[in-house]
Amino acid sequence: MQKLTALYKLYKLYNLASFSISKTASAPDILAILQSALHMFGYPAVTLFVMIESSGIPFPGETMLLLASFYAASDQQLKIPIIIVCAALGAIMGDNIGYYVGRTGGKAIVTRYGRYLFLKPEHLERAEKFFSRHGDKTVFFGRFIAILRAWAAFLAGVNQMKWRTFFIYNATGGILWATIYGLLGYYAGRVFHDNFASVEHLASTITWTIGGVIVIGALIAILIYTKRKKRG
Repeated sequence: MQKLTALYKLYKLYNLASFSISKTASAPDILAILQSALHMFGYPAVTLFVMIESSGIPFPGETMLLLASFYAASDQQLKIPIIIVCAALGAIMGDNIGYYVGRTGGKAIVTRYGRYLFLKPEHLERAEKFFSRHGDKTVFFGRFIAILRAWAAFLAGVNQMKWRTFFIYNATGGILWATIYGLLGYYAGRVFHDNFASVEHLASTITWTIGGVIVIGALIAILIYTKRKKRG
């Protein structure tokens, strides 16, 4: 229950940060910005946007991946294999930035400013124990959950997860995520044509479904572990 409470607080923080960005621009404005960036910079825009989001800053990285893939279905100038590679590269680079920040200064940040986020030293201790057991799975599956996509790498760094282990699961998750959502945007673009909003809705539904399945699976695993521990 304490882990779920900490996750909920993280979720509120992420939504607050996202809301502060969205207040200054409506959805059509944000989409226009993404379209302009994609038109001006092409593939590097995909890498940059995904990298910024993955480093821990609420940013429309996944939306940029979907948009580029969506246009690749009708625009011969964009190739879906290159888009996927750029997104995977951005995810890996951004996660490593977040990991480095968390590892070198994250604990000091949490210790100094954690009270403003309702985080206490004992929360950090529990997180360290959690990452020692489930850090690899958190980094891998976190790529598919909106909340953890921006924070998992930072938390892995804060909790001193071994970089080699982090990199393996981070890279695997990033490549798989880029492939799945890149192909989703591409083939959805062939079906929905000019209706990108439908693609976003479909991707959001899939993301929350995956997140729900992971959370339910984690709860079941915790319950089973708790019962076995009591019996033992």
